[in-house]
Amino acid sequence: MTHSVSSTTSTTSSTDTETVLQSTAKADNVEAEHGWHNEIRAQFPTLNQELDGYPLCYLDTAATSQKPQQVLDAMAHYYALDNANVHRAAHQLSARSTLNYEKVRDRLKQFINASRREEIIFTHGTTESINLVAFGLTPALTSGDIILIDTAAHHANIVPWQELAKRTGAVIKPIPLTQEGRLDLDVYQALLALKPKVVALCHVSNALGTLNPVVDLVNAAKASGAITLVDGAQAVAHLNVDVAEIGCDFYVFSGHKMYGPTGVGVLYGRYEIVDTLVPLLTGGEMIKSVSFDGTEFGSLPNRLEAGTPPISEVIGLGAAIDFLQTTLTPEVRAHEAKLLQYLQDQLKSLGDVKLYAAHSDNVGAVAFNLGDEHHQDVGILLDQQGVAVRCGHHCAMPLMQSLKLKGCCRASIGIYTNKDDIDRFIAALGAVKELLLG
Repeated sequence: MTHSVSSTTSTTSSTDTETVLQSTAKADNVEAEHGWHNEIRAQFPTLNQELDGYPLCYLDTAATSQKPQQVLDAMAHYYALDNANVHRAAHQLSARSTLNYEKVRDRLKQFINASRREEIIFTHGTTESINLVAFGLTPALTSGDIILIDTAAHHANIVPWQELAKRTGAVIKPIPLTQEGRLDLDVYQALLALKPKVVALCHVSNALGTLNPVVDLVNAAKASGAITLVDGAQAVAHLNVDVAEIGCDFYVFSGHKMYGPTGVGVLYGRYEIVDTLVPLLTGGEMIKSVSFDGTEFGSLPNRLEAGTPPISEVIGLGAAIDFLQTTLTPEVRAHEAKLLQYLQDQLKSLGDVKLYAAHSDNVGAVAFNLGDEHHQDVGILLDQQGVAVRCGHHCAMPLMQSLKLKGCCRASIGIYTNKDDIDRFIAALGAVKELLLG
């Protein structure tokens, strides 16, 4: 049973106006008190441009974040001075490349509090990471085994498990949502009583911004004997991620959503289980020995990193980690949370806006529709005013079906987003409303 999320249509009233004024004052105070925000924003060259005469208002960070200058510089430095393949040569360029590549693995170990550097596997993104796990677990599942999947999951955390089910005869069961758009914990507990083999969750919904209590969810799944995977693609740029505290078997994320480059991702796997995965790809550096009589695979992490890795992207990811560890302070996180609340309040005050699962603890994103207007029309009209938002099903069709929607708009913020971005977005959406609704 899947429940749709209730939507609220807000109209302006004296109470709403007072709430908005209070929220505006809070946002003004935050930025007035912290001049550091302009310094952070200045590190992102993409934001300093105009589109059709309008300053860029980028509210699509959940799709991909912009990149700070230090990430661009790190990748340019690699290509200009250190460009060589890793692990495979005796010359100095290769030695430098290998050293810098492997340093990023050590940074990631510390960044997410992994136990061993061998638990950090480089991939090309969250999607490949989940595919690697789902394929690697094939020998561990048999016909009739149950795989639980979060209804709000991204397609990347659904389709690989469906393919695993096809190979093994396993059964997919979705974990439904409540009317408030959160995972239904009562149904989840009932599903865990079925002793699932795998539980696949998202840390933060990419479409809604809802935050899952992953520590509790994973603990409950472990108590039922399940293997657990958490999709953290939307979490790592906003939250402190501690895989030891979460306790999951696998945690996956992408570089491009945490101010790093595209084409690189991370698979964290608890050593005892990641070491059992059947490699998805074979060849190259993942081998120990090869003959025409047979091949012996190498040890972790190389065993799961076949072929030439995304070297420059890993170098860029290392710079993004340095940026986050320096910049994403508790003060900055508090600023993001207040700004998201301000965004929700302003959307409610505009009138004729339907919000979906808009909670005070949401992270990074707000999902909405303007009246009964098609989300794509709204997005195009916003783009004509220099405002970039995402419109569609957000690679979460089962979630949209749960919401009884064909799609929606999503405004998402990042470390560089400021109050002026929100105000310009609301003004632009107001103009769209006037045009479409009169």
